[in-house]
Amino acid sequence: QVQLVESGGGLVQAGDSLRLSCVASGLTFSRYTMGWFRQVPGKEREFVAGIRWSGASTNYGNFVKGRFTISRDNAKNTVYLQMSSLKPEDTATYYCAAGQYARLSMVSVGNGMDYWGKGTLVTVSS
Repeated sequence: QVQLVESGGGLVQAGDSLRLSCVASGLTFSRYTMGWFRQVPGKEREFVAGIRWSGASTNYGNFVKGRFTISRDNAKNTVYLQMSSLKPEDTATYYCAAGQYARLSMVSVGNGMDYWGKGTLVTVSS
């Protein structure tokens, strides 16, 4: 059974940093492109960042503008999202997702992901 478990969310102030983690189990992690997405109630899910299965390539949503960094540790079956200069508009539930050998171009439009986590809530106060 595949599981993706996010952690690291919480309440922070504008300008703070936060690191999210997502631990995967039940799959061969090194075969999977990993992505982070976020969603606010009543709004569509938004692509945040993606990283290729090898870790060699990454891409980001347009709103990120250098504030977030996605990385992965295949030995630990874990993908990270380091977020800095957080803004109130970054408040959302953040989800990680996995797609076997998914192309980053597909991930950025929300396609190609096979598994999803349950999310971790990030709240940024002004």
